Amino acid sequence: MSISASMVKELRERTGAGMMECKKALVETDGDMDSAVELLRKSGQAKADKKSGRVAADGRVVIATDGLQAAMIEINSETDFVAKDENFVGYADAVGAAVLASDVADVDALATETLADGRTVETARTELVAKVGENISVRRLTRLVAADHLGSYAHGARIGAIVSLKGGDDELARDIAMHIAATNPVCVDEDGVPADVLESERRIFAEQAAESGKPPEIVEKMVTGRVAKFLKEITLVGQPFVKDPDIAVGKLLKNAGAEVTGFVRYEVGEGIEKKEENFAEEVLKQVQGG
Repeated sequence: MSISASMVKELRERTGAGMMECKKALVETDGDMDSAVELLRKSGQAKADKKSGRVAADGRVVIATDGLQAAMIEINSETDFVAKDENFVGYADAVGAAVLASDVADVDALATETLADGRTVETARTELVAKVGENISVRRLTRLVAADHLGSYAHGARIGAIVSLKGGDDELARDIAMHIAATNPVCVDEDGVPADVLESERRIFAEQAAESGKPPEIVEKMVTGRVAKFLKEITLVGQPFVKDPDIAVGKLLKNAGAEVTGFVRYEVGEGIEKKEENFAEEVLKQVQGG
């Protein structure tokens, strides 16, 4: 059967695959469009499997909200170039909407959720891998139901924060979310600081202060002061408010009759170890057949 340019064009529009791949698929399926689509999807799965071992540490953070409910996800690509691709952006937004509309608790369960276009999250992911040529991974998700006011803030597509306020208002909630995005607090207040973290810092401060040669009572005061400073730096309520450093966030909340009941902050790629590529070594391996 003769394969026309219009058939290749239609298949490209339906699958996003390259022109030569589309033509080859049509030839192999004797011009049957649906069979060609299925063939390319299977091929896409094979490509996704081959790329699954590659480090994906770039990408986007997406926030989806509805009233007092928020969902936030991180979806990774290998490069910033793909992270800005319209196909990747569309996929990330669609997955964010799917998380908000569902009750999934983790990315494994999310894989079988259906997107607005009828595909599952995993099917759409493997097709996107085939289209953009990079490993794509849905890394993590979270959901938050606010008490009285929901605040969300996205710094570009790389940092996102969502926060729940009891009391206050929507403007304050958004300001607190923006502050969280900018300063990355560890927890709301001192009660949320892990005991082992606090003990470790106290021990380090004590060792540093002891080296000063000052009397024990002075050393203890030095340690107490440094611990207090450390807690202000890592707790949300202790930090100076980014829009007005003369007031602490805790004081700002108190003045508004509000309190933070929970927050989550995501930053693209945090905690992912990027592989340092040695291209000369890679080429040498290929030449040597390694």
